[in-house]
Amino acid sequence: QVQLVESGGGLVQAGGSLRLSCAVSGSIFSINAMGWYRQAPGKQRELVADITSGGRTNYADSVKGRFTISRDNAKNTVYLQMNSLNPEDTAAYLCNVQLMVGGVKVNYWGQGTQVTVSS
Repeated sequence: QVQLVESGGGLVQAGGSLRLSCAVSGSIFSINAMGWYRQAPGKQRELVADITSGGRTNYADSVKGRFTISRDNAKNTVYLQMNSLNPEDTAAYLCNVQLMVGGVKVNYWGQGTQVTVSS
């Protein structure tokens, strides 16, 4: 089994910061990428940021310059540092990890952590 557990969400004022963590445990073979997605009420789930096994990062245009994704391979943990938060960032944030399992790409998801930004 593979399990992802997110933490770090909460309430914050506009302009504030939060740091999300996602710890991956279980039968981990080879990680292709790790990332963060978010979903707000009435909206589709969207990619916020991801990081490949080679360390390449990718960000949604809406968060570039404000959010930073990083990882700790020894701990199988991915982080999302969120600065200059605004109410539009309010959403459930979900961690994703893409593994190679028997030569096949498989995605696993966390249950999500809520981020609420007040005006």
